[in-house]
Amino acid sequence: MSAQIEWDQALIEKYNYSGPRYTSYPTALEFNDGFGMTELEAAAGRYPGRPLSLYVHIPFCHKLCYYCGCNKVITRHQGKADIYLDYLEREITRLAPLFIERTVTQLHWGGGTPTFLTEPQIRRLSGLLRRHFHFAEQGEFGIEIDPRRIELSLLDVLKEEGFNRISLGVQDFDKDVQRVVNREQDNDFIEALVSRAAELGFGSTNLDLIYGLPLQTPESFHHTLEQVVAMKPARLSVFNYAHLPSRFSAQRKLKDSDMPAPAKKLAMLQHSIAYLTGQGYQFIGMDHFALPDDSLAVAQREGGLHRNFQGYTTRGDCDLLGLGVSAISMIGDAYSQNHKDLKQYYRQLDELGHAQTVGYALNEDDCLRRDLIKTLICNFEQELAPLERQYGIRFADYFADDLQLLQTFIDDGLVTLTDDAIRVVPKGQLLIRNICMCFDVHLRRQARGQQFSRVI
Repeated sequence: MSAQIEWDQALIEKYNYSGPRYTSYPTALEFNDGFGMTELEAAAGRYPGRPLSLYVHIPFCHKLCYYCGCNKVITRHQGKADIYLDYLEREITRLAPLFIERTVTQLHWGGGTPTFLTEPQIRRLSGLLRRHFHFAEQGEFGIEIDPRRIELSLLDVLKEEGFNRISLGVQDFDKDVQRVVNREQDNDFIEALVSRAAELGFGSTNLDLIYGLPLQTPESFHHTLEQVVAMKPARLSVFNYAHLPSRFSAQRKLKDSDMPAPAKKLAMLQHSIAYLTGQGYQFIGMDHFALPDDSLAVAQREGGLHRNFQGYTTRGDCDLLGLGVSAISMIGDAYSQNHKDLKQYYRQLDELGHAQTVGYALNEDDCLRRDLIKTLICNFEQELAPLERQYGIRFADYFADDLQLLQTFIDDGLVTLTDDAIRVVPKGQLLIRNICMCFDVHLRRQARGQQFSRVI
């Protein structure tokens, strides 16, 4: 289905509290050290017929962006990447045999900054992956690009190495905003990158934007949107900036007085949705948009959209193997994460030959709630009969406590509930995270709202 959302200011303000983004259920807050390498190996054998998605984390950045909350290492020493690739090779060599019969249909390099790597380093890592894993001839193979320190010719290299999708970190085209967040970039070069990617036949280009940054105004952000739409990227991500200086030290360099007021932030979001959908983009959910012929938009209309640690995806049938420092895997009915600290990541690979540190094995209740939450957050509706048949439940009885929490959303006209289905109506779709929280039993067991970002 295609989502056509409806803005209701009063209800958005009422429900604009903190909550998970549900790139997983349960969330990473439930990960614990009771799940180890033995459990990961067992999970890898549970669904051996599933295709495989690979995520590779490259933590390095040349320069610190003050808004950033990602796991990264700021350095100008290119040799550190060679050391990192040495350790990645150890990890890949250790894990790849667990997936010897699998076919990789999706690949994503994230960070940090994957294009911190030089051309020889990119080719080395790409070759390493292709030696140890079997790649499908046709798949989604993407990489995140920082447009500030690369040559246009890098796109030719990426194309040669099999990448067919790119994601550019833009955030904002306004020069004053760029300066205050320490991310000055050449706007014309970004346009040239998008154009060159189209010429080379990349299947999709995504641009990342952030609203709520210091010095932004609704008017200045509209100007950024105009420039973005003129490039016609297939996908757009318009993220809410969460100002959490107590958690992310770099954000302390930003002045509270420079932040747009909450009402201004909401105005930016409201206008972004109206403008982008008016320009032909399909609202995918939360903060994502795609042109109607993009695979993400097609998947949503056909009910085949999925969500994992990389966000919305068309490859819901895959197990996800994360490689590198802090990387998270979703294998079988389990989650697993590597060490977040680079020194610890190196140390454990030296001592144990792997970097796995925490994880979580889902029970049947977790699997049921995961399926429900994923379907709601992707498609904004859930037919009840399939869940009842699969899990041998009567929905109204099993979720009696949850439905009491959902009732306030029903009363406010955001959700409809019948004997056949739950449906999130257009004016409830921006609040899908809140609606999903009604079914999050882990969240109810322990109040942890302060560890999440606001939903808007």
